[in-house]
Amino acid sequence: MIVTADAAGIRRAADMLRAGSVVAFPTETVYGLGADAFSEQAIAEVYRLKNRPSWNPLIVHVANVAAARALAAEWPEAANELAAAFWPGPLTLVVRRAEHLTGVGADTGTIAVRVPAHEVALRLLEAVELPLAAPSANRSESISPTTAEHVLRSLPDVPLVLDGGAASWGIESTVLDVTGAVPRLLRPGALGLREIREVTGAIALPDDVADGSARPSPGMSRRHYAPRAKVVLTDEVDASALDGSVGVLTYETEDVPGAEILSADPREYAADLYAALHRLDDAGVATILVKSPPDTEEWLAIRDRLTRAAA
Repeated sequence: MIVTADAAGIRRAADMLRAGSVVAFPTETVYGLGADAFSEQAIAEVYRLKNRPSWNPLIVHVANVAAARALAAEWPEAANELAAAFWPGPLTLVVRRAEHLTGVGADTGTIAVRVPAHEVALRLLEAVELPLAAPSANRSESISPTTAEHVLRSLPDVPLVLDGGAASWGIESTVLDVTGAVPRLLRPGALGLREIREVTGAIALPDDVADGSARPSPGMSRRHYAPRAKVVLTDEVDASALDGSVGVLTYETEDVPGAEILSADPREYAADLYAALHRLDDAGVATILVKSPPDTEEWLAIRDRLTRAAA
């Protein structure tokens, strides 16, 4: 059920979350499937609804820095600096998990936390007075939802979806591990590395992690963010070779009837990427040809999502 994210809707959602249920809610990145981070039963329901592998950890959303620190065994200076610069915002920090927390966090002894920059998300967090574990509100490996309607198409059994309009960033948060001497990128995302380096200096790049093994962050699986249609990355699209079973996603004007043409600006492209993939899936195409984005750092998160969708 989709409800308006007004005062009554938020009260209803908070009551359901405190009672151990799950609720989908908007953030500035994508819609999340929220659950009380202290409730093993609620967390188990998130994994069940999403058909999510147990080794894939969740990001915990909190209302402020103090709430994030309460979940951490250690809060390094890098976390202080990054939180001051980018929270609320699309940056997730991985820190050592507090010893009293047993039902949430990764098998690596860490926990991923962030303060979202969305009015509805923050109002919900303040109303429920709990940290909310909230992965994207979709079936595991499928396209992330950027609208309330996307949520119900993927997860029709979700009892409540707070409708806060379309997500403005349209792509997941950047995840940074700050447990070591040098912050390590775990998942590229909405916040660019250039902005992060202005705070941290050097950033280590992510290691490869095999599916099924412990990892400190979501978004590290080989296949992820995928539509039902097969995704094929290509440098050029030959319009003469297309038929009705093939859709096209590009970022420049192409003479391809029915193509999804997104902005050549990476920020604007990211905001529309998942919605465009949803539209192509809804059109019933069997294959989606995607023009490969530029091999530059500004496009890193987009290339990451498309490469995993094509895996």
